[in-house]
Amino acid sequence: MTPLLPAVNAFLNAAAAVLLVWGYTLIRRKRIRTHRRVMTAAFFVSCLFLAGYLTYHYQVGTVRFRKTGAIRAVYLSILASHTVLAAAVPVLAIVTLRRGLAARYDKHRRIAHWTLPIWLYVSVTGVVVYVMLYHF
Repeated sequence: MTPLLPAVNAFLNAAAAVLLVWGYTLIRRKRIRTHRRVMTAAFFVSCLFLAGYLTYHYQVGTVRFRKTGAIRAVYLSILASHTVLAAAVPVLAIVTLRRGLAARYDKHRRIAHWTLPIWLYVSVTGVVVYVMLYHF
């Protein structure tokens, strides 16, 4: 199972990104009930990702990027921004989700304004990191 986890994790990150964009589209169209379900699904998918990520790296440890030159600098730049922002996503997502589910919409909107782009960036760059690490 361990060799498959990076691909599964990339799929989960991609699915989270799709769900986040879909959820944003839904709320812009005032489809609140469906937005709530889709964003809850995005949170669940991201939790599955985190469990898979932690499991994989507990078993395998650090995976090094073996390419050199400019592509290594690009990879490390993406990885650095991804890692820093990824540390914030669980807290942002939980707070945003709680405020939305508790119908504290003003506070939910204020933090969602930050949570969505950060969470979306982390989900997309997670896929980019996977592709660069395992397919370059």
